[in-house]
Amino acid sequence: MIDALKDLVIESPALYVGFGGLIIGTVFGYIVFITNFCTMGSISDIMNFGDYRRFRSWILATATAVIGATIVQMAGIADLTGSLYLTPSLNWLGNIVGGLIFGFGMVFAGGCTSRNLVRAGGGDLRSLMVLIVVGIFAYMTIGGLLGPLRVAIFSPVTVNLGNYGLDSQHSGDILAAMTGLDTALAGKIVLAVILAGLLGYVFKDKGFRGSPTHIIAGVGIGFCVTAAWVLTGLAQDDFADVPVALASLTYVRPSGDTIDYLMRFTAYSAPTFAVVTTFGALLGGFIGAVAHGKFAIVTFADAKDTRRNLFGAALMGIGGVVALGCTVGQAISGASTLALGSYITFAFIVVGGIAGMKFFEFLLMREA
Repeated sequence: MIDALKDLVIESPALYVGFGGLIIGTVFGYIVFITNFCTMGSISDIMNFGDYRRFRSWILATATAVIGATIVQMAGIADLTGSLYLTPSLNWLGNIVGGLIFGFGMVFAGGCTSRNLVRAGGGDLRSLMVLIVVGIFAYMTIGGLLGPLRVAIFSPVTVNLGNYGLDSQHSGDILAAMTGLDTALAGKIVLAVILAGLLGYVFKDKGFRGSPTHIIAGVGIGFCVTAAWVLTGLAQDDFADVPVALASLTYVRPSGDTIDYLMRFTAYSAPTFAVVTTFGALLGGFIGAVAHGKFAIVTFADAKDTRRNLFGAALMGIGGVVALGCTVGQAISGASTLALGSYITFAFIVVGGIAGMKFFEFLLMREA
């Protein structure tokens, strides 16, 4: 069955990845809109109201994606060790610093990249400008003006786990190397512990268990991430002229990829998975806004609002590249592979978000 599906997709990878990615991105965007799923908002809810439900929804999305990615791996649909998250190069300092910068920036930009995509689809011109700045600064950090600085700071401290006999930064592989356990057994232990911790934390709260919207948001977004692994996994063909990269949902670099695609459309034979899922999230936000009568053109309130949003956008573009992902790209897609770097990034995005909230409150009080 799987081999037949893979053969079908490989015959026309651009078609299946293009339309499949657009559908996945649209579903993702629609879910974010109708459930008000927001990672920055989840931190704000905790700090301002003591409400952990949206944060638990984020954790549930990660847990659902972990289960989904495990099934994808076990079923032979995709070998997730080929994803960028599981490379043996552990950029631990980049995960920490990038996570902090991204988390801090998303507060000033009014939400993470995916949230801004959905809002832009609903007519928010502020979010559209945020996305453009995120994309520009992401590309500047990859290989542009800030690229050499990124390499100079983070390359010297990147740990090549291959020197320690490890093929990846999978948490199970690391546990096996540290304890001498069989690699397969160590992987199962790590999987069980992480899922028990995530799901236990999520469902121990009565308020969350009684909130279908938050449960639907977490499970739905986790399924979208899983669907992305399935689609790109089926499209894997090492003999293709332009192989499809194994990937799932992420939105920082893809914001830059989308700008590049729009500017150099004739240079591409087809849009990449990153580009179509970005368009899909915009479309999902648009559909949600129109369907619920909430589509409205909104712009910046004043010059201060403009500066704050663009400052946050620049930080998200830089931080997302340094950390190799965002609140979706690392904290859900990356975490689904059980990559150590993804969990480091996840933790420091939260820390950065808390710091951003505190600093933002300080600025507001000073302005009052």
